[in-house]
Amino acid sequence: MGPPGAGKGTQSRNIIEKYNIPQISSGDIFRANIKQKTALGQSISGYLEEGLLVPDEIVIETIMQRLKEDDCKKGFLLDGFPRTVAQADALGKELMKLDSNLNKVILLRVDFEELKKRIVGRRVCPKCGASFHISFNPSEKGDLCDRCGGDLIQRKDDTEETVDKRIQVYIDQTRPLVEYYKNKDLLGIVNGLQSIDEVFTCIVDILERSK
Repeated sequence: MGPPGAGKGTQSRNIIEKYNIPQISSGDIFRANIKQKTALGQSISGYLEEGLLVPDEIVIETIMQRLKEDDCKKGFLLDGFPRTVAQADALGKELMKLDSNLNKVILLRVDFEELKKRIVGRRVCPKCGASFHISFNPSEKGDLCDRCGGDLIQRKDDTEETVDKRIQVYIDQTRPLVEYYKNKDLLGIVNGLQSIDEVFTCIVDILERSK
């Protein structure tokens, strides 16, 4: 859990590799459906382009369908979900039906101004999926991908205006989850401004102590 650009995706990949569990990312599921032009993708594209949250009923149904698949039986990692207290309540109830529960919630805490620098500077290659940053991880070929030579682009939800909206949405709707999970004694807080390796070390320490 954490604001947009806090590093949730990066740390999720590290966690699933270490613990051999699937990563369930609502954002990835939604972007794949938009790319494939499915009915779900068409219904949510407008929300994402405006930096708004997708309605709870759509998100919950999508996530729960994914959690019923066989690869989730031994555990799973939720990346970027739940985003609201209502989603958290619904998730808890649905997990009970599956005889499952959350073991820990990791909060990546990052300064909002630093977040803006991270997100606005991101560039992606739509051809091969490689990701870069104009300051922290630039392509050796400038505006071209140094993996496949494709044109690097800024995603629509990475513009400064959209980022401001996304951060405000997080403050208004998602940050209450901090107290929600803190009260359930499930919250582990990590300083997201550390290096990727340092953040991951902290996360693993929290997860190992929660077993």
